[in-house]
Amino acid sequence: MNKKTIFSFVILSLMLILLFLYAVNTGSIKVTYIELIKGIFFEHNEDVSTIIDLRLPRIVISILSGAALAVSGVLFQAVLKNPLADPGIIGISSAASFVSTIIVAFFPHLFFFSPIFAFLGGIVSCVLVYSLSHKGGFSPLRIILVGIAINAVFSGLTSAFSTMSGEEFTGASSIINANISMKTWEDVKLLAVYTIIGLIMSFFVSSYCNLMALENKTIRGLGVSVHKLIILISVTAVLLASINTAIVGTISFIGLIVPHLSRLMIGNNHKVLIPFSVILGAFIMLLADTVGRLIAYPYEISPAIIMSVVGGPFFIILLIRSDSKYGN
Repeated sequence: MNKKTIFSFVILSLMLILLFLYAVNTGSIKVTYIELIKGIFFEHNEDVSTIIDLRLPRIVISILSGAALAVSGVLFQAVLKNPLADPGIIGISSAASFVSTIIVAFFPHLFFFSPIFAFLGGIVSCVLVYSLSHKGGFSPLRIILVGIAINAVFSGLTSAFSTMSGEEFTGASSIINANISMKTWEDVKLLAVYTIIGLIMSFFVSSYCNLMALENKTIRGLGVSVHKLIILISVTAVLLASINTAIVGTISFIGLIVPHLSRLMIGNNHKVLIPFSVILGAFIMLLADTVGRLIAYPYEISPAIIMSVVGGPFFIILLIRSDSKYGN
């Protein structure tokens, strides 16, 4: 890595640490950092216990969720060769949300396995997008149009279920609304297990993502199966997006924004781009959650809403400049 890349990693990591420290002590309960350390390691403090039980889980979930969605976006953009690809835009997240909502509502005893069922729903959506948009190759515009249509279908089904069930299924409602305010350490453990698996897989496929930048004929000339690469990278991307959706809910545009910002800062090498996107995705998601807690205090705004407000204009700008090159 060159000096610019190392500098970007260091600065971004420091920014994430500072934001974490700020988010921990932001809210109705405030303690000094000395009291926080003492309360965690040495002596009982009721305020610190409240922070640990209620505030820290949502912070850790924000970090894990942002990392998963960001890397998922990087992988989808690599495999589809489409700068506008995002698991939320092309319908992966909405399909995973619909399946996980059904599981949580009607089969709560299978909650630990809800990410697996969400993953299957994401795979179904991914197959539909690929099969309906592939005509002699992937057209960026066709992928987006098909993805938006599939996203609308699954989002409509989820909304219909929410309307019919009312407030009866609170767990399902938290998935639909992407509400992370009441997440517990059990949710953190569940998300962490699947996220770590997905991120490890993404590091393994990073070199293959670099190959996907080449023409298909060139890849075949190297003795590599293009279809196998597409399947391997896509499965990893769907896994990361689906597990996040099953536990956190549908959050769009992180998988769109983070890859572009990362490329502008460190370039296109996925061996560096993926770990950098992990940190940047965690930072942006935690920032969205922190802003949502502060902007209308004492009320809270979901990070999904914050990201939609920010990501919508960003998507329009990218759509207008879709023929431009990023991270040269």
